[in-house]
Amino acid sequence: MTPLQDATPKPPKYPADLQASMILPKQRASPASSLASLPYRRSNASLHKLFESTASLSGSRPSSGTATPTASAVPGSVFSPGSRQNGTGTPAPLPPGLSDEYRTLIQRAFVPHVAVLADAETEELIRGKGLEGGLLQLLRPFGESVSGKITIRDSVGAGKSYEDFGVRFIGVNDGLVPGRSSDLRADAAGGQGESGRASSSSTRPRRTGGDVAQVEELVNRHLQYSEFNTQGMVPDYLNQGIQTAQSDSTSSPFYTLYLRRLLSSLPVVPHETFAHPVAGIIAISSRNPNPIEELRRLYNRQHDGDLRLPQWVENDYLRYYVLIHDEDTGDIAKSNQTFDTMKRHFGLHCHLLRLKSQQCIPSDDDSVRLPTCEWMSAAEELSEIQRRETTDDITDPDPYLPDSDMTAIRTFVRELVAQSVVPNMERAVSTWNEQVLARRRGLSGRFMSLSKRWTPFGSSRNSSSPAISSNSNYDSLQGFYRPDAPEALMRKLADYCFMLRDWKLALSTYDILRTDFNNDKAWRHYAGAAEMAAMSALMATGSLSSKTRTENIDAWIEAASYSYTDRSRSAAPYYALRTLAIGLELLRLRGSLAADDAARWASRILETGLVGAVGTALFTERVSACYAIRTGLGTLKLGSRRRKAAFWAVMAAESWWRLDKAVQAEKCVDAAMRLYGTNTETEGGAVRLPFPQMQHFIDDLRQQILGLRLTNKGFDDGDDDDDDDAGAEQSLEVEEATETLDASPRAHRKSLIGGAVPAMDVGPRSPVKERSSRDDVGRRTDQFE
Repeated sequence: MTPLQDATPKPPKYPADLQASMILPKQRASPASSLASLPYRRSNASLHKLFESTASLSGSRPSSGTATPTASAVPGSVFSPGSRQNGTGTPAPLPPGLSDEYRTLIQRAFVPHVAVLADAETEELIRGKGLEGGLLQLLRPFGESVSGKITIRDSVGAGKSYEDFGVRFIGVNDGLVPGRSSDLRADAAGGQGESGRASSSSTRPRRTGGDVAQVEELVNRHLQYSEFNTQGMVPDYLNQGIQTAQSDSTSSPFYTLYLRRLLSSLPVVPHETFAHPVAGIIAISSRNPNPIEELRRLYNRQHDGDLRLPQWVENDYLRYYVLIHDEDTGDIAKSNQTFDTMKRHFGLHCHLLRLKSQQCIPSDDDSVRLPTCEWMSAAEELSEIQRRETTDDITDPDPYLPDSDMTAIRTFVRELVAQSVVPNMERAVSTWNEQVLARRRGLSGRFMSLSKRWTPFGSSRNSSSPAISSNSNYDSLQGFYRPDAPEALMRKLADYCFMLRDWKLALSTYDILRTDFNNDKAWRHYAGAAEMAAMSALMATGSLSSKTRTENIDAWIEAASYSYTDRSRSAAPYYALRTLAIGLELLRLRGSLAADDAARWASRILETGLVGAVGTALFTERVSACYAIRTGLGTLKLGSRRRKAAFWAVMAAESWWRLDKAVQAEKCVDAAMRLYGTNTETEGGAVRLPFPQMQHFIDDLRQQILGLRLTNKGFDDGDDDDDDDAGAEQSLEVEEATETLDASPRAHRKSLIGGAVPAMDVGPRSPVKERSSRDDVGRRTDQFE
C-alpha cells in the first residue's frame, strides 16, 4: 500500500483504526483515460477560467475542518468575480466569523434595467472590434459595477453614497419567455406580435433566467470540474501556496454560484417591475447618413412598433441618445455638429461616445481584456461552457479593447447612471409618493379600500364571475394591472425604492399593496408584495424583535411561498424558491435568535421539492449552517444547536456521496465531526463520538467516500483477468476487504437519510442496502440528534 500511496496524491487523514482495516485497490489506468468520455473533462486555459471561482476554493484539504470554505474576498473568475464588500448597511452585530456576502449579493441582484437598441451601422462597427454581441455585449460588464461612488437620496432627502451600485444592460426584448406570453392572454390590440417575436428571437431565451433546472445543471458542471480537476495539489498551485483567510466557514462557493444564478436575468413578468426597463439607450453611428431620422425611427419601433413591450409594461420611460464616433475613420467636427443637433432635438440626455473601430489584439501595448458579465443567466453560461469545450483553440477567446475605449465607456456609463437614471428614478419616486401613495394613506384612500371589499351593488350574487368588486383595476382574465393603474404605479414606486435602497418607504408601500392585492384576489401580485415586504424589512439595518419576526416577517414569507405555489392560477416554483432562499440568508445574518427560523425555511425548500438533487445537497448544508450559528448561552451552551447542525451535515455528506461528489462529502463529514467534537472527548487528536454505533456509522461513511474518491481518481477493484500472482493476490485482498465493508452499519445509512430529506435519484452504484425496520431508524436518528 505504501508505494501506491506515494505515487498518488495523499488522501485525507482518517482514524488509525479505520486505516488499519482498509486495503486500497490497485490502480487500473490513468485518471485521464477513465475520464476521457466526459465532455467537461477537456482542459484548456479558456475553459479553466469559467470554473475558477469554484475550483480555487472547493478543492482545499478535507482536513481543514471546514464544510465548504470560502474567503473574505472571494477570488474572481470570468463569470463570478470576487465579492465586493464595503460594509454598507450591514445589520449589526453579525455573528462571529459571519460576513455580509449574501446580503451584498442580494442588493446587487435587484438593480435598474436599461434597454439597449442600436442601428445597423453601430452593430457593424462593434462586431468589427471582435464582439459578436454588438453594443449590448460591449456595455453589459461596465454596468454591473459603476466606477466611483453613486449618491442616492431617499424619500426624506437624505443622501447616501454607494460604491457597489450598478445597472443591468439588457436587450429590448430580453426577459420575455415565449411560453409565458400565451398565458397572459394579451388582446389583439396591445399584445399582438409579442409571442411571434419571442419565438423568432434566438438570443432572447438565453438571456432569460428563472429556470431552476438550468441553474442545477450549471452548478453540477462546476461540481464535476472541481471533483476531477482540483484534487490533490491543484488548489495549492492555484492559490500559489497562500492560505486564504476564511471569514465564513459555512459558505460554499457552489451555493454562492447557485444563488447568484438564481437571481440573474430576472424575467419580465406582470406582478413585479424589477426587470422592466427604467431607461433605454438608443445609439447610432457617425457613419449613418441621416442620424436624426434614424433616432426617431428607432424610438418609434421601440415605443409603438415591432419592438414594443407587452401592454402591462410602461413604455414611456427615459430615453438616452448616444452618438458613437469612429476615431479611426470618422470626422470629429462633423460628429460634434451632429451631437449638437441631437441635444437641440432630444434634450440633455445625450452622449458622444468615441471608440476605435479597429480590432485590438492582446499583444498591443494598450490592450485591456474586456470584463465578462457577472450577472448572466444560467443558460448563457452553459452555452459558453459548451462552446469552449468543443473548440480546438486553447487561447482566451475574450475580446480585448484599447485602454482609451475602456476609459470612454466607463465615463459614459457613470454619466448615464449618475446624471440621468438615478435622478430620474428619484423624481419618479417623489411624484408617485405625493400623487398616489399619499392619497392611498389618507382617510379617503382607506375609505376607498373598504368600499372595494364591501360593495353590495358591485356584482350580482348569482353571477358566475369572480367575487371581485366592479371598481377593481385588476384584469382577472389577463392577470395584470394596466401600467397607469394606481396599484401598478405603487408597485413600481416600491420597486424603485428597493432598487435605490430606501428600505423604509419600500416596506410601507409593499404593506399597503398586500391589502389591495388580497382584496382583488390577485394572488401572484399578492405573493410578490408579501415577498418584497419581508425582504425590505430584513434588508433594513435596524434591529428586529422576536415578535416582529414571528407576526410579520414569518407570516409574509409563509403567505408568499403558499400563494406562489398553490393560490395562483399557474404555479411559480421559481419565485417560491427565490423567496425562501433570500429569506433564510437574511434571517441567518440576524444571529442566533433567528437561526431556527432560517433553518425552518431552508427545510421548507427541501420538503416542498423546489430544487433538484444538487440543490437538495446544497440546502441541506445550509440547514446545518443555520443551526451552527446558534452557539448557546453560558458555559453550558444552553440553547445551542450543534448536534442538529452536525446531524444535517451528515445528511449533506450522504447526499453528496449519492451524487458521486467525494470532495464535498468529505468536507461535510469533517464539519460534522468538528461540530460533534465541541462536547466530545478526543483520542489522539481524533474526535470520538459518545456512542459506538455513531462512530461505526461515521467510519463506514468515510470509508465509502474514500472508495468513491479513489474511483474518481482512476482506481478499480481489480476484477479483470491478471496472469501474475501478485495481481491475483491483490484481487483476493480487495474481495475480502469488500466483504468486510459490507457489514451491517452501512445498511442503516439510506434509511437514516431517506426519512429526513426528499427522495433522490440514486445511481446504480449504491453499496448500501435498505433497512425496513422503523424502530432501528428511530433509534439511530435519536443517537445522532
